Amino acid sequence: MALDKPYLDVPGTTIFDMEQCRKGYWLNQFCMSLMKAENRERFKADQRAYVDEWPMTEAQKQAVLNADLNAGIREGGNIYFLAKLGATHGKSFQQMAGSMTGMTEEEYRDMMIKGGRSAEGNRVVGEDGDAQAHRQPQGHGTGKLL
Repeated sequence: MALDKPYLDVPGTTIFDMEQCRKGYWLNQFCMSLMKAENRERFKADQRAYVDEWPMTEAQKQAVLNADLNAGIREGGNIYFLAKLGATHGKSFQQMAGSMTGMTEEEYRDMMIKGGRSAEGNRVVGEDGDAQAHRQPQGHGTGKLL
């Protein structure tokens, strides 16, 4: 039986808890494999063949093949592991974060320089503003790196 998770009402946020950790174990192990140059080369040479060597779900494999970080997070990926995928594609962490929010790298940088997004209306589902459940988007950006 799942534990009570009062933190699940944070809008637009997937909390990396033990359940997500278990769900994404092989996805995250795959990402860690990209720390080795020979594995990055094998992956870039034939992405499908390389991901098929890992016991990931098809949804996890598609997130990798589509370079979709938001999908990777939904499928149990941890952003610090998924960053290895982005780096393999030659992306900076700033470029990755921008792709996940639907912003260009420059827009994301400028937002962060100004102090980031306001928490107003984004704390819990049901709070006035963007956090109202009936207005919940299923993701701000595409999360795709390519």
